[in-house]
Amino acid sequence: MADPFADARVLAAKQLSSGYTWAECPRWHDGALWFSDMYAHRIVRLDDDGTPHTVLDLSQRTSINGTEVIPGGFGWLPDGRLIVTSMHERLVLAFDGEQVTVHADLRELASGPINDMVVDGDGRAYVTQLGFELFQGEEPRDSPLLVVEPAGTAHALTDLGGMSGANGIAITADGSRVLTAEAFANRITVLDRDKSGRLDGRRVFAETPSLPDGICLDDDGGVWTGMPGVAVARFVEGGAITDVVPFDATEALPPACVLGGADRRTLYICAGLDVMDWAESRRNRRGTIWQVPVQTSGGANRP
Repeated sequence: MADPFADARVLAAKQLSSGYTWAECPRWHDGALWFSDMYAHRIVRLDDDGTPHTVLDLSQRTSINGTEVIPGGFGWLPDGRLIVTSMHERLVLAFDGEQVTVHADLRELASGPINDMVVDGDGRAYVTQLGFELFQGEEPRDSPLLVVEPAGTAHALTDLGGMSGANGIAITADGSRVLTAEAFANRITVLDRDKSGRLDGRRVFAETPSLPDGICLDDDGGVWTGMPGVAVARFVEGGAITDVVPFDATEALPPACVLGGADRRTLYICAGLDVMDWAESRRNRRGTIWQVPVQTSGGANRP
């Protein structure tokens, strides 16, 4: 089998910080890297030297349905509140710096845990869902993207059809396109977006050689995606791979990445080793954050 990365520029990442459970959903916000330390039930902000600060601690939250409160994708509303998916509660929570409230209840719309999320400039959130109980051993099934309007009302985008394990999701800087990783179909999907936030025109952006997870975009039209167990790679439309950041699967599995730094030309990568066993992940704390300079800027793309 041909090496899918044979023509790609090879980049070497350096570890910036360690000691996390399963690090996921990185964001660049207010000059700092933020991410979900999922099985520690918290959102973390890193200093430039890799020192972590807990911004939101959900460990004492009483779950609405008895499941663990696991934070996934997050973003910010125009009024500055942080909103975050509580994956297994199937809620979007809001945090104003002091109090956690329910921003949207997606239990009637989501057929499995909700997952990642991207928030537009108006406060509209596009939410991905697994569509099935992955952690209980169910077989995969397709499910639609979900949209939470700024006021907290929500609906499913059933007209676009089901997504195969939709995971990372992003919005281009001009707001004209939304892209998402369909993990169980090994592809990145692109949709057109109008000024009202409506999506249509679903099509394949790129086929991936391995399961794609979290994604981020750059100003040159590239999509960077984590492929746990393999690498982080940059794809252009049509599927060509231009850059690859390889990882040793015994050291770190990289699910997600984001462009950050002063000019957003530093690729920050979340990694870990224990994703399916939450207790083991908490015991071992083998989650890590990596960084590598790249040639393309994240600009105003979200996240």
